[in-house]
Amino acid sequence: MTLQETLTKHILEAVQSVFDLTIEKVEFQATRKDFEGDITMVVFPLVKLLKGNPVEIGTKIGNYLVENVAEVEKFNVVAGFLNIVISDVFYVNFFNSIKNNETFGFVTPTEGEKSVMVEYSSPNTNKPLHLGHIRNNLLGYSVAEIIKASGKKVYKTQIINDRGIHICKSMLAWQKFGNGETPETSGLKGDKLVGNFYVEFDKQYKKEINELIAQGKTEEEAKKAAPSIIEAQEMLRKWEAGDEEVVALWKTMNQWVYDGFEQTYKNLGVDFNIPNYYESNTYLLGKEVVQIGLEKGVFEKDPDGSVWIDLTEDGLDRKIVLRSDGTAVYMTQDIGTAIQRVKDYPDVGGMVYTVGNEQDYHFKVLFLILKKLGFDWAENLFHLSYGMVELPSGKMKSREGTVVDADDLMEEMTVTAKNISEELGKLDGYSEEEKVALYEIIGLGALKYYMLKVDPKKQMMFNPEESVDFNGNTGPFIQYTYARIQSILRKADFDYQNTVVSSSVEIHEKEKELIKQVQLFPEVIQNAAENHSPALIANYIYDLVKEFNSFYQNVPILPEQDLEKKAFRIQLSKSVGNTIKNAFQLLGIQVPNRM
Repeated sequence: MTLQETLTKHILEAVQSVFDLTIEKVEFQATRKDFEGDITMVVFPLVKLLKGNPVEIGTKIGNYLVENVAEVEKFNVVAGFLNIVISDVFYVNFFNSIKNNETFGFVTPTEGEKSVMVEYSSPNTNKPLHLGHIRNNLLGYSVAEIIKASGKKVYKTQIINDRGIHICKSMLAWQKFGNGETPETSGLKGDKLVGNFYVEFDKQYKKEINELIAQGKTEEEAKKAAPSIIEAQEMLRKWEAGDEEVVALWKTMNQWVYDGFEQTYKNLGVDFNIPNYYESNTYLLGKEVVQIGLEKGVFEKDPDGSVWIDLTEDGLDRKIVLRSDGTAVYMTQDIGTAIQRVKDYPDVGGMVYTVGNEQDYHFKVLFLILKKLGFDWAENLFHLSYGMVELPSGKMKSREGTVVDADDLMEEMTVTAKNISEELGKLDGYSEEEKVALYEIIGLGALKYYMLKVDPKKQMMFNPEESVDFNGNTGPFIQYTYARIQSILRKADFDYQNTVVSSSVEIHEKEKELIKQVQLFPEVIQNAAENHSPALIANYIYDLVKEFNSFYQNVPILPEQDLEKKAFRIQLSKSVGNTIKNAFQLLGIQVPNRM
């Protein structure tokens, strides 16, 4: 039982015993550095209930705790804050209870509990994954892992946007300029090859637009009249009509892209545990739901035959869900896909959509429609909205081929880690194979941590060199601390793990602070899951590492002569290392045993 759980139980008893009042919860906060105490109870919420002086209320509760709770040594009250001093015995006993628990903080899913489906990545098949996709994948994967660690079963999925004018543009350019080129003949990953033809189409299209403008057409007229766009639109019509030749080329080029994506996902260290959804299979979903919604009065039909939903009373606007010609819009498709997912996986009780913040309004409308259609799981839908990622060099444009390619960025991160590691000269005795593996762990760890330590909602600037700094709030700094701990464990020359540490052992203030930080891990996981925020995990682990380094600098570990104290400090170091490893696992980051 954590300190907060222990104190909550006794404070509820204290309020009942002293004031003859039942309360439901207790509010805690960290004790301010300028006051004595390990944890602080906020007394103010009780003032209205008890109609008393906050200092008197705090003092009475404090006296009850000192008299009745062995863990509470003393207290002091400042205004409406009860600062509680906890005995060393509590911290030692708590640590002894969790030190051999390799998965401390992780909760096993309860049988029969509803699961959560997390959607992320969801790329288009006309180009490789880029920097924005990296943030999307890292956020989605990490949130899925955090929710799983909080005690829920999780399905990780994506919907691949494999139809539409975008892929037709790449297909058309390949037909015109490809000369039968394939990933095998070109030596390129399939997604890169197809992306090159998408860029080629755009160059040709712009050239035609400029020629038409020179002939006297307006820019808008030129964009519609350019031969390339007309051909691409015709190809899309043929695809929708099931033209064998077009469909065969579409399947071939999309497979090239799928194979390329799989390699990128593997290199990035993200995965999906259920089959992908494809827009080519889902774009007609939802049309029958519209009919049901019309019968229920959720939707309304206009004179031209189009179907709408009026959300003005909900602070939104009217939204079309079916065109007058009977064709579906994206909203229709998303309604149908959500419903289909619950049909496919009946235990799903909620979904998380990892999509950029430009789609905030879309998801407000989608979730509201699903609620109005009467689906109970619609109460548990969440849009994991995130801001754009920029580089110091500026914004990216995929049509112009100026995006930051995901594969190239990962390779650059590995090279940066290599250069910095060699400058620091910390790799004596490593084989070349070990060095290469370490550079990848450091480079990817730097990339992932830098991305995930920022609140998802915020737009961010990604600076590759800054992210690989071995000092400060970075992945490599935390990885280095983990490696330092493993070095301590290797040098320990006795059976420290089975050395019994009595609850009466005297502990240093730095040890107590470290145990308090470790103790927070389960609560941090639950908060991160509830808020869909890997940043809470990242910043927690940075605080833990800072606390450990302070402990390491101020308290002798291996030089300690008292065997019991020495064993306790090594055990504590190991527990911190295990917490770092588990927290980084939730962020999709590996930790090296040596650096």
